[in-house]
Amino acid sequence: MKFKSQIKPYQAAAGGWGSLEATTRFVIDSKQALKNMRNLMRMNKAKGFDCPGCAWGDDNKSTFSFCENGAKAVTWEATRRFVDAEFFAAHSVSKLYQQSDYFLEYQGRLTEPLRYNRLTDHYEPISWDNAFSLIAQHIHAMDNPNQMELYTSGRASNEASWLYQLFGRMVGTNNFPDCSNMCHEASGSGLKRSIGVGKGTIRLDDFDYADAIFVFGQNPGTNHPRMLHSLRHAADRGAKIVTFNTLRERGLERFADPQKPLEVVTSKAGTISSTYYQPNLGGDMAAVRGMVKALAETHRARIAAGEKGLFDEAFINAATQGVNDYLAAVDATSWEQIEQQSGLSEQQLREAAAIYQSADRVICTWAMGITQHKHSVDTVREIVNLQLLFGQLGKKGAGLCPVRGHSNVQGNRTMGIDEKPSQAFLDAMAKHFDFEPPREPGHNTVEALEAMLRDEIKVLIALGGNLAAAAPDSPRTEEAMQRCGLTVHISTKLNRSHLVPGQESLILPTLGRTEQDMQATGSQFITVEDSFSMVHASEGVGKPLADTQRSETAIVAGIANAVLSSFKVDWLALAADYNKIRDHIAATIPGFTDFNKKCEQPGGFYLGNAAAELRFNTPGGKAHFSAAALPTSLFPQLGDVKVPFTLQSLRSHDQYNTTIYGLDDRYRGVYGQREVLFINPEDMSELGYEAGQNVDIETLWNDGITRRVNGFKLVPYNIPRGNLAAYYPETNPLVPLSSFGDGSGTPTSKSVPVKISLSAEVVTQRIA
Repeated sequence: MKFKSQIKPYQAAAGGWGSLEATTRFVIDSKQALKNMRNLMRMNKAKGFDCPGCAWGDDNKSTFSFCENGAKAVTWEATRRFVDAEFFAAHSVSKLYQQSDYFLEYQGRLTEPLRYNRLTDHYEPISWDNAFSLIAQHIHAMDNPNQMELYTSGRASNEASWLYQLFGRMVGTNNFPDCSNMCHEASGSGLKRSIGVGKGTIRLDDFDYADAIFVFGQNPGTNHPRMLHSLRHAADRGAKIVTFNTLRERGLERFADPQKPLEVVTSKAGTISSTYYQPNLGGDMAAVRGMVKALAETHRARIAAGEKGLFDEAFINAATQGVNDYLAAVDATSWEQIEQQSGLSEQQLREAAAIYQSADRVICTWAMGITQHKHSVDTVREIVNLQLLFGQLGKKGAGLCPVRGHSNVQGNRTMGIDEKPSQAFLDAMAKHFDFEPPREPGHNTVEALEAMLRDEIKVLIALGGNLAAAAPDSPRTEEAMQRCGLTVHISTKLNRSHLVPGQESLILPTLGRTEQDMQATGSQFITVEDSFSMVHASEGVGKPLADTQRSETAIVAGIANAVLSSFKVDWLALAADYNKIRDHIAATIPGFTDFNKKCEQPGGFYLGNAAAELRFNTPGGKAHFSAAALPTSLFPQLGDVKVPFTLQSLRSHDQYNTTIYGLDDRYRGVYGQREVLFINPEDMSELGYEAGQNVDIETLWNDGITRRVNGFKLVPYNIPRGNLAAYYPETNPLVPLSSFGDGSGTPTSKSVPVKISLSAEVVTQRIA
């Protein structure tokens, strides 16, 4: 594709004709237009395949059950373009490293196993048997099992993920760093501490019953567009949508349904947010604290007047503990601190509180704008506190809804991709397979990278994903990966991680979600779990590009068989028949009894949620209020150092995670470029800078390492003063590996302390 670079504010609603046009363009560019039109008609449908993009639930009602970005994900995967031995013979790794992330994946699908030749700096073909033997050789040469890291992408199926964790634990490690460590770990950690379950408590149809929906720190128009349908329907029937988001995002303002012809061909669109607040980065906890402070004042005033208070006292007394300590913490928090930290006025927060107070049924939903800060776990728990005060759990149209990113990131964790597995999970594995799994905690993603930098890791296997592009502190992440004795990447397309090889490196080509998975017993289906604890069957229909591509499940089984032979498990028999894997899952993981039979249910089956049934798996058996104080600083590591700006990294509209589909960000008015910096116009003016000038961005940190990216174009945007935004992975070099969330280990990609300066060429021009 060719791209024209320009900055042109987007005036239309999200969705609508723009979405339809972009979808059509990507379908045609895939070089398999008819095939992909058929694919899209089968996506998120019974007897079809689950979207390889986001984890939003399926309504099982719509004729077209896909969004623009889901269509991009499908056409990006189901392309006729491919890279083969001839391509890699013509392109050295060093030369490919100089290319953009967009260029790398645009070349097409990987079709055969490859081994890096350090002498020639090229990838060369290798047979599957030899690849598996090389992996086994390196694993057998380790001094102990914890010298292996098993990284996982959220796209891996339940079957592949379960098999992967079983393999790792039979080798003897709990080192399962995964993409959840870098995005929603704070949601799981905070929810577990508060309500005993690390998942959301609502189901998709709860949006049909909510009186108010509070949306914190998320941009569904780009990251999970099907959510806009749920928000639009709720708004159309009168529900109040209250948004807290640092940037003005078009999808949270207006949405034209591209599946409704009248809204495609006219300017007709529906309003999403009835109220829109723009807190400072990291200010959401203070914003919720301000709402509670206002509500608590009204509650007490009513009781003093002999009226019924606002809080659900019956629910609080029966189902919770710690409310007095929490309310004391609220009383001890001044409005001055709340306003300073949130960036919102007392009046604004009282307005938001009044909307909350007037609603009988409230959903609170959030995403990575909440989870990628140092105090994210406390922020998640503050949102839970608000819901607990009003008994907004366990009833239709009310509850907690963290919106996960990739399509099976929640399922991966359910299947045991967890560096800190519960003893109950390990006990079930031990009993069923008659072996003793490791009991000590393993590494999360940051810990894994740190261990690599200390030369403690010999083998890295990545089941999907693009660790080099996804992880923080990019130069250090790349150095960490290059220190490994062997890196193995199970991938559909060429990506950045393949170009920072260890001493030895393998690329193993895998099937995509859209493709037919033929094994010895016939065509197989896999399953995934969405953000609402619904498990869906998914079966691709497209013919793979090459018979040398293998499914993720078959690849994991092949590695396990080469390393462990048939010890306790006939790995190859499981790869031949996924029903057998599901039988083992049913025997070891709660909620999956009769798994294979349940997979026949159209629309999938619900795993259940104890907290939604007011059963709290916490000490004491009750939901716990958190009495955490507001943080005194986003950057306590810096002491008294003045921080000019706080930067957040984010996705563009032509992007999903580290996959760059194109160079446009339509809703933000950016076209044909990615190295841009969104800034408040007043901040830009105060610095004496002008729109379109290039600046360098440098991190302020305490470890003596210089972290800087150069040549980012200034784009004035509706964002609070002192806050900046730019795309990742371009700004990942700015995120210190040592800056991560308390209690979550998640990199603080939404709160990076930075300063900016004019780029050298701009300074030269000024002097001239």
